[in-house]
Amino acid sequence: MGAIPAEIGAGVTFRQTVCLPVHPAPDWSVTLIMRGASQIDLAGNGQAENHELHALASATKDWLPGHYRYELRASSGGDVVAVETGEVRIAPDLSAQAAGYDGRDHVRKVLDAIEAVIENRATIDQQSYQINNRSLQRTPLGELMKLRDRYRAELAAKKAARNGRRFGRTIKVRMT
Repeated sequence: MGAIPAEIGAGVTFRQTVCLPVHPAPDWSVTLIMRGASQIDLAGNGQAENHELHALASATKDWLPGHYRYELRASSGGDVVAVETGEVRIAPDLSAQAAGYDGRDHVRKVLDAIEAVIENRATIDQQSYQINNRSLQRTPLGELMKLRDRYRAELAAKKAARNGRRFGRTIKVRMT
């Protein structure tokens, strides 16, 4: 179904129309329940036979950023049905962030750090050295390259998932 987007921005207006042919408005009402860094409950309004979830920027500015588990519930009288569940990320309100804010996710930060070490390694030819009783050993370049490849693959998979594509193995079969 995918009625709820993967990311919702704090500090901006959130508006999402939900079409539930089995649970149409006005006979049914919907509520979006999100649990994570905080508790967010958003009641929908009936628009013809659809449901509209709407929160003004003045309300979303107080939503704490992070990963949330959500459940979209439809209710009519005493009946309550979970019509969709999943995860959503509340992105921070950029207008409220300080100048030094780093919006990169963990994978991007680690990949950037690994690549910086590899770049700096080009000017350093020693893998280890010892002066008096102190020694320094650097991570072998081969291991850094493996780590870089692993994090590149993870970043590519995240981007593909965000764009609605999935990476996987292709298995070819020939029938004779």
